[in-house]
Amino acid sequence: MREIKFRAWDENSQEMIYEIGITPEGIPYSIPDNAEASDQFNYYPSCHKMQYTGLKDKTDREIYEGDIIHCVHWFFDGNEIEEHFTASVGFRDGSFTLENINSRYYSSYTFEENGKGICWIGDINYCEEDYEIIGNIYKNPDLLLEAKR
Repeated sequence: MREIKFRAWDENSQEMIYEIGITPEGIPYSIPDNAEASDQFNYYPSCHKMQYTGLKDKTDREIYEGDIIHCVHWFFDGNEIEEHFTASVGFRDGSFTLENINSRYYSSYTFEENGKGICWIGDINYCEEDYEIIGNIYKNPDLLLEAKR
């Protein structure tokens, strides 16, 4: 069974907050280290919630929605071809996705939305040695722009 965990990007402090809970209303919270009772929480109403995918990259880092990853994919077109591409991790229709894909192989395999290649993570043979987190969409959006060149 996959471990359910969340993190949040706090717009106010411009930082990623890990190990958060979600209230029934959908508001992320954490218990401060110096809390003396369990009813002392920090709430983050102006933030972006991201769920853990259950996958890790080649350095054993947990992959969350919003991460930007460098992928290595092998495919065969009569020859063995190694392709590198960058993508962001998203979530739609109940599944984790790779989005903003700039790939020769996946350009015909993915569907396009607003000019961005998208595929379900399950459509790619996942092997943690082939994934590496290189940033996230809040701190490093330029990594996706560079990949499209």
